Amino acid sequence: MVVRGRDEERINVTPARIALTIPAGTPLRIAVDQRVRIDHPGQVVHGKLVEAVYAFDQTVIPAGSVATGVVTNVEPVAVGKRALAYSNGYFSPFHKYQVSFDCVTLPDGRQLAITTTVSPGTAEVVRLVSNPEKEKQNGVKERAQQEAKGKIHEVKEEVHDSWQSLKAPGKMHRLKQYLLAQSPYRKQYIEPGTRFVADLNAPLAFGETSRSGEQLSAVGNAPAPDSTVEARLSTEVSSATATRGTQVTAVLTQPLYSSAHELVLPANTRLVGQVIQAKPARKLHRNGELRLLFERIEPSDEATQALAQVRPLAQRENASQRENSRQLTGNLESVEVDRRSNIKLDTEGGARTTESKTRYLSTGLALLVAAAAAHPDAEHGTVDPGGDPSVRTAAGGSGFRLVGAAVSLAAKSTPISIVLSSYGASASIYSNFLSRGRDVVLPKDTPMEISFGAAHQATNNASQQ
Repeated sequence: MVVRGRDEERINVTPARIALTIPAGTPLRIAVDQRVRIDHPGQVVHGKLVEAVYAFDQTVIPAGSVATGVVTNVEPVAVGKRALAYSNGYFSPFHKYQVSFDCVTLPDGRQLAITTTVSPGTAEVVRLVSNPEKEKQNGVKERAQQEAKGKIHEVKEEVHDSWQSLKAPGKMHRLKQYLLAQSPYRKQYIEPGTRFVADLNAPLAFGETSRSGEQLSAVGNAPAPDSTVEARLSTEVSSATATRGTQVTAVLTQPLYSSAHELVLPANTRLVGQVIQAKPARKLHRNGELRLLFERIEPSDEATQALAQVRPLAQRENASQRENSRQLTGNLESVEVDRRSNIKLDTEGGARTTESKTRYLSTGLALLVAAAAAHPDAEHGTVDPGGDPSVRTAAGGSGFRLVGAAVSLAAKSTPISIVLSSYGASASIYSNFLSRGRDVVLPKDTPMEISFGAAHQATNNASQQ
């Protein structure tokens, strides 16, 4: 049906038909919920989705859906890696392995056959926030508006509950795993809570829906100040390779609504920005830094096709011109990363790698042990020419952990204790103070929150340099 407006243009009032399709490359975030021994290909891997997947403005794969797959390959350990592991007292170095997920079971029992490319698992994922106080305020505001945004709030609660039930193990479990890691022989497992990102190799179709012109009237508008969107990085960004001006793109993983519950940005909307500061890691353990800024919004293909069905040509052209001239500032508010990456966000949204202060303590202890091993108790008239057994044990453990400790204790030899402790002290000094620092690496599909509003002061300064 069409009607004629005051400008004599034919305006289509027929609802737009929108295909609910997840494009190829869409990531499924899966947390393993059962322990799996890494021994041979074919072992079953079982997990749940910790994040809902959207098509346009609808949830098509809810959080909590069950994902199953198999270990597809277990690689032999390379000779060089095995030799290095042996030199450090590890006689069962871990194998690299690949996992593939091939089925997703929805809460209603429907099963979806999928093919995926899966990134290496992450044992512990942490969420870094640039401004904790602002997040608390947003949390209070969201709770106050939950009646007006009921559907959105329910979805966020569903994601939150799913994440809480599948989060990484606690401190006692990590301590137990650390102690087991000191053993020269240990079995390799995929532990519960390990996160995998499975990119779809082919699109998934979930039928279609329809939306009226009124329901799509706010699509493409500028987000309100302080709006926050959930997104993922399209490609990896690293302080080692990025330079100022390097383009970065993020894709919305959830739709954005206005305070009146009007759809503003559907899922798969693209945010385009650039690197405004990048410092690679350098020698003497100087770490990398990285800062991103998002400046432009590009509509998804689904949004473009839907608006073409309900908006007249002149209106679409005016909207396109407004979009091209619109200046946006999207700042990084939070990211989810591997705990081992040691990344921190500053209050302006910049990312940098940090070092634990325990490196001073560990290196100091290694030097003290080496000094003690070089001055055995025999020099002070004791009867044991090999020195104090506890010193010998610590000297061996400093260089080669449990194996070194056992060898040094059994040998009762001062020279052996000195060699082992000196190796441990030298390795600690090099790794903690002389080696190259660590770069900031945000892998492809890194989950992040981006807020729109005025640029942070540090961001403005960096962009003007």
